[in-house]
Amino acid sequence: MEEKLAKLKEWFENKNGVLVAFSGGVDSSLLLKVAYDVLGDRVWAVTANSPLNTPQEKDWARQVAQEIGARHDILELNDLENPLVRSNPVDRCYHCKKERFLFMRQLAQENGLEVVVEGSNLDDLKDYRPGLKAVSELGIASPLAEIGFSKEEIRQAAKELGLSSWNKPSEPCLATRIPFNTEITLEKIKRIIDGEMFIKNSLGLTQVRVRDHNNLVRIEVEAKDLEKVFDRREKIAQYFLELGFYYVTLDLTGYRTGSMNRSGGEI
Repeated sequence: MEEKLAKLKEWFENKNGVLVAFSGGVDSSLLLKVAYDVLGDRVWAVTANSPLNTPQEKDWARQVAQEIGARHDILELNDLENPLVRSNPVDRCYHCKKERFLFMRQLAQENGLEVVVEGSNLDDLKDYRPGLKAVSELGIASPLAEIGFSKEEIRQAAKELGLSSWNKPSEPCLATRIPFNTEITLEKIKRIIDGEMFIKNSLGLTQVRVRDHNNLVRIEVEAKDLEKVFDRREKIAQYFLELGFYYVTLDLTGYRTGSMNRSGGEI
């Protein structure tokens, strides 16, 4: 890991300015920290904020950027204005990432920055990630993946560098809670956010997914937390019925990334 950190620092050396696509998660935090340590004021962190991001992400990104000391700005977007995103095809992430990174590449060019970097890692390359196609097409760099950082190595490095985000749970796009080829609406997004926050606040959990299958909700928590949810099932069920779901289910296989990718997210 120390060797990989050294290679990451070398990667940024001699770059004539870098724009970091910055979510505030552990991957982009490590990128921003190392880039800033090497390049200083020639680094600009830009966070894309959209209805498809959880409300807390913007505040978290702002906090971590302040800790690092880097210049940071919020780019306000509405991904749902793009019909190729709103209709939620299986390659939705490609269309969303392409539009976001086009904005960021333009910002970098206008501000004389040589390259845009994003935080994909080695483990991401093993999953279904159509957004990586847009990254490649637009010439966006992925230093962590290039050097071969795994997610665990990134967390270890971030911890050693004193980043508060080192153990932050992943917060993927809220569209991942909705089956492919089902329209994404603000109403669905709102009840997903409300449902996840209700369970987190009621039970003190950090890893929760509310999967919206129209009339049915499928709740995912880590396997160790299944009993906590089941013990509060009446209160939780009542809340989700009030959100407009007809059926309230708890996924006994527990939380796992990319569960909507299985069979196209259908049940």
